Amino acid sequence: MAANNRRMSGKKGAQVGSGGQRRRGLEGKGPTPPAEMRKKHKANRIATAKAKQAVRRPAQRGRGGKGTSEMVVGRNSVVEALREGVPATMLYVQQFIDNDERVREALQLAAERGGIHLMEAPRPELDRMTNGLNHQGLVLQVPPYEYAHPEDLASTAYDHGEDPLIVALDGVTDPRNLGAVVRSVSAFGGHGVVVPERRAAGMTAGAWKTSAGAAARTPVARATNLTRALEAYKKAGIAVVGLAADGEHEVGTLKALDGPVVIVVGSEGKGLSRLVGETCDFRVRIPMPGGAESLNAGVAAGIVLYEAARRRG
Repeated sequence: MAANNRRMSGKKGAQVGSGGQRRRGLEGKGPTPPAEMRKKHKANRIATAKAKQAVRRPAQRGRGGKGTSEMVVGRNSVVEALREGVPATMLYVQQFIDNDERVREALQLAAERGGIHLMEAPRPELDRMTNGLNHQGLVLQVPPYEYAHPEDLASTAYDHGEDPLIVALDGVTDPRNLGAVVRSVSAFGGHGVVVPERRAAGMTAGAWKTSAGAAARTPVARATNLTRALEAYKKAGIAVVGLAADGEHEVGTLKALDGPVVIVVGSEGKGLSRLVGETCDFRVRIPMPGGAESLNAGVAAGIVLYEAARRRG
């Protein structure tokens, strides 16, 4: 009897107690993951090394016109950033992540964009990288923005045979306002935006998203001292026009908008700072018959840019 049992155990086919292992073995395992996420693959080793190097090196304000790198965290935020074309160098994906539609879309968008490395990381590492934020298993690394020099904006305009049309922001700290201004400058044929280096919004992922792609074609320059940058524009023959609720001129009657001009917009709450206001050649107001006390920087800049573009034909 024992010999018969041994002979039967050697037969091919499913056996009692197999639990359907052979059947499960025939089931598909889904699409092949990208090379960067396949262990023991050369691309995975390279991506891992770059990721570790990026994590160990803290983001700092660089010299030579570079800003700071940042992390976009959370599934919705990462997907939206990738949809809007926000520059990115690395997409971190949590190991054993619950693979929903947003995760799949993020992976697909990153693969289609190219140049974005994929890195699988354990949750504790992502927690450390994001200082405990609710990353939901997705973290997108945005590289430092490379700012132009304020003089470059005017030079580019003259090189194209055009009068410079530039917007400078004074004390605007909301990145969404900066993104809206960049979008308006692009829409009305402007040549760029100038922001102060300190106490002002920079080109973050939020500004990129609000610009709706305009940041890819409209340069943003950063000035160490905004007042000195405006004075340099004046010496180059460019009129400096500041927006103020108590301005002496109405925007629709100011002839300076016909030629080379820098439009200076302050924050909605405080307006122009004292030194910047004193540096302006003209201070103009936007008529508001509806009784509103002020407009945010994005809306105000758009109105004046439209008027300048209309006059230029």
